[in-house]
Amino acid sequence: MITTFLDIVISGLLMGGIYALIAVGLSLQYGVARVLNISHGEFIMIGAFGTYILYKTAGVNPILTLAICGPVLFLIGFFLYKTLFKILLAFSDSAEIFEGKSLLASFGLLFIIQNIAILIWGADIKSYSFLNIGVDLGGALFPANRMVTLLFAVVISMTFYLFLAFTRMGKAIRAAAQNPRIAGLMGVNINQVLALCFGFGALMASFAGGLLSMCYPITTTMGMEYTVIAIIVVVLGGLDSIVGSFIGGFLLGIVGSIVTYIEPGLALVAYYAIFIILLLVRPTGILGK
Repeated sequence: MITTFLDIVISGLLMGGIYALIAVGLSLQYGVARVLNISHGEFIMIGAFGTYILYKTAGVNPILTLAICGPVLFLIGFFLYKTLFKILLAFSDSAEIFEGKSLLASFGLLFIIQNIAILIWGADIKSYSFLNIGVDLGGALFPANRMVTLLFAVVISMTFYLFLAFTRMGKAIRAAAQNPRIAGLMGVNINQVLALCFGFGALMASFAGGLLSMCYPITTTMGMEYTVIAIIVVVLGGLDSIVGSFIGGFLLGIVGSIVTYIEPGLALVAYYAIFIILLLVRPTGILGK
């Protein structure tokens, strides 16, 4: 029983850490930049395949690959906002119109990125073996790659939280999330902050994809599933709360681990059920206002 309990908790924390990274990225892109990026999962997929390709072809340690793919995805996200979404914003008469246009544009990005990935890497399931050795915890054996993934997910999440809480740029991001107009009057370069938020969102997605590839098989069509999970976590934590996304990610990971232990095929169903109940009972989320 103790072994089963540890297995459920550690598996839940592992997925929760990855969900937190995914959700924080989307929370930055939507909560601050006002772009509901439906292609968010495709950046996760690119991060996963970037890690896979570098490991299989050049033998690069997947942990080191996080420092390679992450900045590349950050620059892509930053460039996308500076070009595509900034132009859409300039030709939108209101925030609501911009949200609608950006939603449609991100749908287009989803299919473009996914189809290019299929042409390059195919639609087959890919995987690799990394740190596939057992670690003894309380008499239970857990793969070392999952323990490393959990550690890095927590460290990255906490580091980014400290960045948002205590740095000048982090305070500017939080100010822009609360009220972009007033933040602009206080001297915050709103256009630069919004582009950075979109870039940071892509960065978090890349980290999540790289960590996922260490433990689970990956495919070029995996993105949409994780986009849906990110949306659920963001709503669970509160649309205007980045900290809520951290908490919501870990909560959903634990719930998913419990449901998977009972019936593996019902995990995504449980996520949707939580999503619907939350919208009916507390649409503001855990920490939303």
